[in-house]
Amino acid sequence: MLRYAKIVMPVLLLIAGSHTSAQDAKEIVKKADELIRAKSSFSELMMQVVKPDWSREMRMKFWSLEPEYGLILITEPAKDKGMVTLKRDKEVWNWIPTVHRVIKIPPSMMLQSWMGSDFTNDDIVRQSSIVTDYEHSLLGIEQYEGYDCYKIQMLPKPEAGVVWGKIITWIAKEGYLQLRADYYDEDDYLVKSMLGSKVQEMGGRTIPIHWEMIPHDQPGQKTVMEYLTVEFNIDIDESFFSLQNMKRVR
Repeated sequence: MLRYAKIVMPVLLLIAGSHTSAQDAKEIVKKADELIRAKSSFSELMMQVVKPDWSREMRMKFWSLEPEYGLILITEPAKDKGMVTLKRDKEVWNWIPTVHRVIKIPPSMMLQSWMGSDFTNDDIVRQSSIVTDYEHSLLGIEQYEGYDCYKIQMLPKPEAGVVWGKIITWIAKEGYLQLRADYYDEDDYLVKSMLGSKVQEMGGRTIPIHWEMIPHDQPGQKTVMEYLTVEFNIDIDESFFSLQNMKRVR
């Protein structure tokens, strides 16, 4: 019995430790996600698309009611003003005022560029959930940009309809700030990285307000997104996120 206990106990401890690590990793990701998303929010943002030989800037308003609803209104430049992207649960539409058309975005296009940027349709409307659609494991503690960070690997669950084969993220131990996320395809190729910086208080929370999405196969290219204002836990009803309201929101 003593010999059996000596063999079995380390195995049980290893299994228990692995389970605890997975649970801790998921909780860390959940806290980081809740910090930036809240139950509902309104924000105004600047987006700059940078190419090797040109750049352009847009401004937008974004309303969300998590996790099912999101609406983005382009306010600048003039040629794009009034364009709207709407998410309702797993469905996404675009309203294009110049041609007076509502276009539904099929699941096959969720990896397509949004407004010519390095953010995809999936990035913008956050169709997939980094909390519920992935299995999480803690790879260790690592320094990143002066912060002690949890380095966490996220692998998609078999039943989840997600677009990434793997995500590696760095989340600061203090404040649960998500400072970097590396996105890999199904062949384990690093496609792009999202970097968060300019940590400051906005909307009553300390968050990174400056984000850069950098594609690794396009040298000299990136998309910058920065919060101008943000309000968390606003009073907003799901009826706001309707196909009819896409055409009249301001």
